[in-house]
Amino acid sequence: MSNCAIVGINWGDEGKGRMVDLLTEKYDYVIRYQGGGNAGHTVVNEYGKFALHLLPSGIFRPGVVNILGNGVALDLENLWNEMQTVVEQGVAITPDSLKISDRASLVLPWHRELDGLEEARLADKKYGSTKQGIAPFYSDKFQKKTIMAGELFYPERLREHLKDLLEWKNLTLTGVYGAEAVKYEDILAWVETYAEKFKPFICDTGKVLKKAVKEGKSILFEAQLGSLRDLDYGIYPYTTSSNAIAAYAPVGSGLPFAKVDQVIGVVKAYSTCVGEGPFVCEWFGEEADELRKAGFEFGAKTGRPRRVGPIDLVATRYGVECQGATDIALTKLDVMSYMDRLPICAHYEKNGEIIDDFPFPAALYDCKPVMEYMDGWKCDISGVRCWEDLPVNAQKYVEYVEKMIGCHIRYVSVGPERDAYIERA
Repeated sequence: MSNCAIVGINWGDEGKGRMVDLLTEKYDYVIRYQGGGNAGHTVVNEYGKFALHLLPSGIFRPGVVNILGNGVALDLENLWNEMQTVVEQGVAITPDSLKISDRASLVLPWHRELDGLEEARLADKKYGSTKQGIAPFYSDKFQKKTIMAGELFYPERLREHLKDLLEWKNLTLTGVYGAEAVKYEDILAWVETYAEKFKPFICDTGKVLKKAVKEGKSILFEAQLGSLRDLDYGIYPYTTSSNAIAAYAPVGSGLPFAKVDQVIGVVKAYSTCVGEGPFVCEWFGEEADELRKAGFEFGAKTGRPRRVGPIDLVATRYGVECQGATDIALTKLDVMSYMDRLPICAHYEKNGEIIDDFPFPAALYDCKPVMEYMDGWKCDISGVRCWEDLPVNAQKYVEYVEKMIGCHIRYVSVGPERDAYIERA
């Protein structure tokens, strides 16, 4: 059995879903192990173009078992809507192809409401939340005040638990934010509506995975967001509220004793960032607009224009270390084909000193990008499938990035389609 994690190296939006969709033909199980519906994985295949938010990206591969692990923020309402969209485009989703951990906790409507209320309170100091309830959810989970999916099978216990949580949650809604109290009958109706829809999918996924291990099955762990949005190792507090690093994959998947044999870190050929926080290499104005337009850089979940800039080698090297990456997939190289010169944020300048180590989050505000440039190739490379057929300047760019981040670039993506990639030895 070989286990692999596909993770983001930077701020998220690197193209992880595209790589999971490509590589799932080699795996028996695909597991989302953290995060919720607050980010999107864009996948283009024979069924069409999809922006997945909760569904594992292996859902398109017949015979692959997809699992939402215990570490996931499980929003049943949004998941159901997403499933219907995928099914309408010809993809079968059954309890055999999708399994949900009975230990995953539910994102409830009050989590989304609290997310919006807190962002409004913060005003110009907001974190840049997608308002999907993720931070309030994980806060509640660590306070042991959530409903687990498995409780849907125990209705009497569920109702009592829900009453207790509602009494506590209304203290915050009404007392802190001055919002209206949630009514018990409303939240119970919401839970019961989705309970009946999802009961066939909910099971002891730990038991399923232990059996898979005994049978020698291969497992692919799919992360959400990237290293710099990790709660512990990212640009805190402008992070997500879970651990996006590969080390958390066994814990959040339901297979805590699993060994991750390979970690494929996904890096975009330039930098993008959705949300607030320090972003040293950021471009502005016409230069940024041109890159954003070329790469169609708008959030898959929010539609917000992504902040953009050149590839940041300081941040990328740090992300590689955090993830323990064994291989790199470099995506969207084709987008840079319009450039005469290829910009690279090679170092940072901090208080007059050139640095190569990614600094403590608060120190990022004192950093400026130190730029280098390479010659561009100025031709369409989206049809290239062999390394030797890439323009020499494109090869040089890939080799330079590989050298500077200290990790082998195994895959080079030259388009969004499943087959639009080059695999290097």
